[in-house]
Amino acid sequence: MKKKINAADAAALLRAMGAAGRRLDAIKACEAGAGNISVAARKVAGLEELFPVSEEFELPDPAPALAGWTVLVTGSGCRLRDVAEAPTANVAAVVVGDKGTAALLRSGEDRAYKTPTSEFNSHLAVHQDQVSSRGLDLHCVVHAQPPHLVALSHRADLAGSAVFSRRILRWEPETIVQLPEGLAVLPFMVPGSDELRAASVAALRTHRIAIWSKHGLLTRSDVSPLQAVDLIEYAETGAMYDQANTACGSPSRGLTRAELRAVAQAFNVETSLL
Repeated sequence: MKKKINAADAAALLRAMGAAGRRLDAIKACEAGAGNISVAARKVAGLEELFPVSEEFELPDPAPALAGWTVLVTGSGCRLRDVAEAPTANVAAVVVGDKGTAALLRSGEDRAYKTPTSEFNSHLAVHQDQVSSRGLDLHCVVHAQPPHLVALSHRADLAGSAVFSRRILRWEPETIVQLPEGLAVLPFMVPGSDELRAASVAALRTHRIAIWSKHGLLTRSDVSPLQAVDLIEYAETGAMYDQANTACGSPSRGLTRAELRAVAQAFNVETSLL
């Protein structure tokens, strides 16, 4: 069981975001200013000390389930690898109002961004959807651009969620255990668009990773941002093995369905992919 972060402490949430950003950088999934992280929490202490500057902020969409919540989110153009060392320079605190229709943007005096990430609409909408349907106190969303998964998402023959998932799951027994639902694969949509937002919300109701074809992915966790990154690592490792196998002429088919079914049975994993 993964340990939940202390959602009541702003400093702890920022440390968790910093650890996730460093890990994404280590696996080359957030080049330069690519990628973003957000954590929505019901009650957060210590905001005023860390984020003393406040201004009115227009939410991209109403979020009534998040009324009174705080969403910590990385800033537009910020490098995720910098969050650990300079959290208040790279993270904004969006404090949602009582009705979920207005908000305050709290920031640090060392703020290094103009606005939260341009993909905040997708983050907020996924938080809203998950919290409203599941009664959570904490929810994390991560967008990253892991190179092997992105490369595979350019292939027309892997455009379906089931075929893409089986391609990833066949390389390590652990992957079916960690991602029994597989990966939802969305067609290319313009980054930051309402179309991408709506599709991501729907995909993440049934999956914990949504592939944004020819772009990256969005993943969620109600434990911590680092757990969301763990899911990315499992999927990205499968994509790495698949590309290596293709590069050497596809000599292996990976784990067979019978072998994967045996793993699923041994670990009491329910999946519709086998």
